[in-house]
Amino acid sequence: MFSHTSGRIRPGRHPLALSILLCSAAAIAMPAQGQQAPAPSSGAMLEEIIVSARKRDETLKDVPFSINAMSADSMKDAGATNIEDVSRNIVGLSIQNLGPGQSQVAIRGISAGQIVRDQPGVKEQVGVYLDESVISLSLFTPDLDLYDLSRVEVLRGPQGTLYGSGSLSGTIRYITNKPAQGTQEGTTELSVEQIDGGGTGYSAKAMINVPVSDTLTLRAVGYGTRYAGFIDAVQPNGSIKKDVNDGFRTGFRMALGWQPTENVTVTPRVVYQEIEADGFNREDQFNILANELVTTGSRLFQFKERQQFTQLEEQFKDQFMLADLTIEADLGAVTATSVTSITDRDLLVYRDASQLTGSITGQPGVLSPTGLSRQVYTLDSPLSDATDVKVFTQEGRLASNGDGPFQWVAGAFYSKIERKYGQTLNVDGFEAITGIDTNGARAQNGLDELYWSRIPYDFKQVALFGEGSYDLTEQLSATLGLRYFDFKENRTLNFDGIFADRAQGVEGKTSSDGFSPRAILSYDATEDVTINAQVSKGFRLGGINDPLNLPLCSATDRTTFGGRDSFGNESVWNYEMGAKVSFAGGRGALNIAGYYTDISNLQVTLDAGTCSSRIIFNADARTRGTEAEFSYQLTDALNLSLSGSFNDSEFTETVTSRGATGAATVVGGIKKGNRLPTVPRYQFSAQTKWEDEIGADLLGFATATFQHIGSRFTQAVDQDPSAVGTVTRIPIGGQPSTTFTFNPKLPSYSSVNLRMGVKKDEWEIAGYVNNLFDENAKLSLDRERGFRARVAYQVAKPRTFGAQVSTTF
Repeated sequence: MFSHTSGRIRPGRHPLALSILLCSAAAIAMPAQGQQAPAPSSGAMLEEIIVSARKRDETLKDVPFSINAMSADSMKDAGATNIEDVSRNIVGLSIQNLGPGQSQVAIRGISAGQIVRDQPGVKEQVGVYLDESVISLSLFTPDLDLYDLSRVEVLRGPQGTLYGSGSLSGTIRYITNKPAQGTQEGTTELSVEQIDGGGTGYSAKAMINVPVSDTLTLRAVGYGTRYAGFIDAVQPNGSIKKDVNDGFRTGFRMALGWQPTENVTVTPRVVYQEIEADGFNREDQFNILANELVTTGSRLFQFKERQQFTQLEEQFKDQFMLADLTIEADLGAVTATSVTSITDRDLLVYRDASQLTGSITGQPGVLSPTGLSRQVYTLDSPLSDATDVKVFTQEGRLASNGDGPFQWVAGAFYSKIERKYGQTLNVDGFEAITGIDTNGARAQNGLDELYWSRIPYDFKQVALFGEGSYDLTEQLSATLGLRYFDFKENRTLNFDGIFADRAQGVEGKTSSDGFSPRAILSYDATEDVTINAQVSKGFRLGGINDPLNLPLCSATDRTTFGGRDSFGNESVWNYEMGAKVSFAGGRGALNIAGYYTDISNLQVTLDAGTCSSRIIFNADARTRGTEAEFSYQLTDALNLSLSGSFNDSEFTETVTSRGATGAATVVGGIKKGNRLPTVPRYQFSAQTKWEDEIGADLLGFATATFQHIGSRFTQAVDQDPSAVGTVTRIPIGGQPSTTFTFNPKLPSYSSVNLRMGVKKDEWEIAGYVNNLFDENAKLSLDRERGFRARVAYQVAKPRTFGAQVSTTF
């Protein structure tokens, strides 16, 4: 923030200072431009979106902090069907697509790296809500279909005051269409798509809104999607299985809108969704068992684009059910709201761990001085990760009504989470071939289960919150908010098997309480220009680390990663300033913001490679950046939108470990000045939309979207050249102990999507092409046993052609 040499602010080198200057310039320049410009030649204006980010309805421009929202029409024009599609037009929002139901979200660069499936104790940094009900779950944020949504809201920066711990860096809200009283209507949508070089997918969706009586209305949505695969799997005999990562998503939403009186609305709802994928979007670069197919000395098996090696059919299953009840009562001076929700979710990640197991059983010096035979290290090794989550939440709040200078909201929140997580690594035939006892006396694991864990935990949260805004003058408004929280988590560790550090019934607890404040000043410089400044705090509870798999660990990894039984709470202080400008009579808008975020105890995931374990470390960090969004209605028929962000996020401390010689070494890339993982420094998107009459009651339309994502690192350690980039092959089966190299830095990529068609009031026909130039974008780096067993990348969907027909009635 300041120059180290003089202590003076250098605006030219600091995004926040630069943004303040830009905001001030916008406040001065834009009104003058608007006053001098001639009157618009047509009535076309930008769409005005109503949001409820502050628990009350207001226009997007009136929210005094950085927020974006995509309406249903905008999502349809862009062909957006999931949160990854939405992110193309929202700066500061980064999505790692690890497959259906496995998206990982980051906002404004606050990220500790990819959260892996076997880290059940890590809490989310971005809160995700379906209307009023929280649905986020660390890595496994539900990949909900966006059909019949009113809008998607993205609130940037800590939202701890109104949304709690899970909204450390921001909040995403899916806002559905509510039952419409006294209206009978419906919609349908059918689509089919073909992946270039891959499979065929299709979907069918429908909505119906039916009055049951004068006071009761049913709104029901149903959908089914068949995902087309595009990854081919090389088999041990050299054959190829095509499109192994296909799958399906089915689900429904049913809501009743009941108005027993004019001032009371009761909305019970049930949401159910099921996802099943037959594989993962992983492209292998190296797989230790694939080299069994190589017969020419030290050469690695050469994978083609979008290929992987498997011995087993992998699978991902996600069953999600949400039942909630929302009651709103207009009491005159205030509105009372009660939201009760129950979530039941079952997740299963069934993956091929044969290369992981083979790298251990075949490695000399682990289970045998020379390593076990090929008959053992090539055994099929399915690893099951199962998660069962039950969540109960209750929120009650009061909010002011009317148009007075003082507006406020206050309430209480309670949640209880029961989560059961377990892993089973089953290697049939292992004990019979090797004679090694796999379960022994008092074992919890079964025969040939080389690794077994069961980790139940309970999590309780109580919070009180309030926020009030007061118009100090006609132009100046102040907002103050505060949330008190109290968290308690109890966890029991149960581990067994010859790969595990055997532990049974080891209890662990963590708890915390405190306050998350927020203060905002908003100034209406003119009727068209608003300047705002904010200070806010976010919080994320710490937790308990799983024990290292000591039987597998090298001495170095035992020293570096041992003795870290728990990790601390994470907190952020966010400082930002922004401006929202409307010009050209409502035909144009510019939103710009600059921010600086100080992060204490960032919870960083590190891979203890030889142990095949993951440990959370704490480290201080900061982010700073600028984000801007511009939209202009060029003509009645043509609209242009541009958005971009710059994010400079890095560690502000170095974490070291001392080995047997006493020499200090940097741990896992956590070094002062190294970048925070998963988030690009630069993002940019552009979209043009055209819609005009081409015949009697017939409209033509076309949308083109461009997105550029800068380079990233998946984990902090990927910046440590001594730990990644060069791998020494484990000499299983007589393979030579040679090295190979790869690039851990994910390269930047760009994508172009096109959509065009015709429509009338009651129907629409559209065609589209996504990823027009067929870029094989690398989304994240996949590692197994610290790259010793596998090096791979999760990759994006190839070029896809599609057609869609929708109707209304």
